[in-house]
Amino acid sequence: MKKSSIAKSIFSFIKSEAVLTASWILAIASMFFVPPDEKYLDYIDWRSLSILWSLMVIMNVFKQNGFFNLLAEKLISSINGKNGAEAKRQDKKTFLLISSLVFLCFFLSMAITNDVALITFVPFAIMILEGSPLLIPTIVLQTVAANLGSMLTPVGNPQNLYLFALGNFSVPDFITLILPYWISSFILLIAAIFLVTKIQRGPVGIQSRSGSEIKPHGIPIFKTIVFSVLFIIALLTVSRLIPFYILAALTLVCSLILQRKAFFKADYFLLLTFIGFFIFTGNMARIPTINVLLKKLVEGHEMILGTLASQVISNVPAALLLSGFTENIRALVLGVDIGGLGTLIASMASLISFKFYAKTEGSRPGRYLLYFTAVNIIFLAVLIAQYFLMPLAN
Repeated sequence: MKKSSIAKSIFSFIKSEAVLTASWILAIASMFFVPPDEKYLDYIDWRSLSILWSLMVIMNVFKQNGFFNLLAEKLISSINGKNGAEAKRQDKKTFLLISSLVFLCFFLSMAITNDVALITFVPFAIMILEGSPLLIPTIVLQTVAANLGSMLTPVGNPQNLYLFALGNFSVPDFITLILPYWISSFILLIAAIFLVTKIQRGPVGIQSRSGSEIKPHGIPIFKTIVFSVLFIIALLTVSRLIPFYILAALTLVCSLILQRKAFFKADYFLLLTFIGFFIFTGNMARIPTINVLLKKLVEGHEMILGTLASQVISNVPAALLLSGFTENIRALVLGVDIGGLGTLIASMASLISFKFYAKTEGSRPGRYLLYFTAVNIIFLAVLIAQYFLMPLAN
């Protein structure tokens, strides 16, 4: 391979995996100050990584077997009516259709993660609304819904899973912390959908497609049962009722035997990103001067710093970087979860939606970004205001 081709490949990788690259640049740089030793293994939260990896594999199995597409199709078909019968009022039908597409992401992201929700349901929205002026608003609201719906549970997104373990939360305690913001998000989404469907007008309903494009593959019952049980085991593992290594071992064996493709489709780059940040923050904590300085900077400002850092480096790295320098994990959880709103990179899940939209025929990325930014700023402002108006339970 020519040197120019190698350089181009390296540059392409760095561009596509910028966060992973940054995490390991920081990790390697920190090694010059704290040379590698046996304590490096203690930096890494193996329990969180094992649960995260297991959930990735389990969700890949459900997705690859068309489970989520079947769920979406059944729901949309019920709105369109049997045999495509029109609803009595077009505006009601439109509201129900957009609400279904958005709230599928909002509610299911709590269990299947925000990334999986968007990977699954944004293409479905594009299939249904392609060519409609409702397409951009719907995808933007799906993205906001996935990022906000996933806040409520420890398994909803990677930063929650990590901070849940670090903060030694119980599941009820974690949900109680997030619930007021989750309820506000639900109300805001309903209001936004109502406004969008009143202002924007366009064709709705499943477009004329060949059945193979919409209809999911037959759901394999045995696999669905096995991986549903594994998902329940994962939830019990999150609740500390089952050791994480049992979950990881069962996931490994079941995936390799029943659906090897799901094993290889897990986001290993995300796992490596976590490890890179674990090494960097672990090393920084062992340098007394830097440790003291960063603690003074972070303590008392966890929420606002979590939100601001998320706008620049996204909320998962922000959670990993800031968590090593504060004991107020509750405020940090809110900061990085609410901080998933805002810029396109505030939550890496938001990039999934944008990439899907950008590939559609006749896409208008500039218009999408303007709409995305405006909606996110409004939601972000309301939730930040709620945080400062509502006392944080300690």
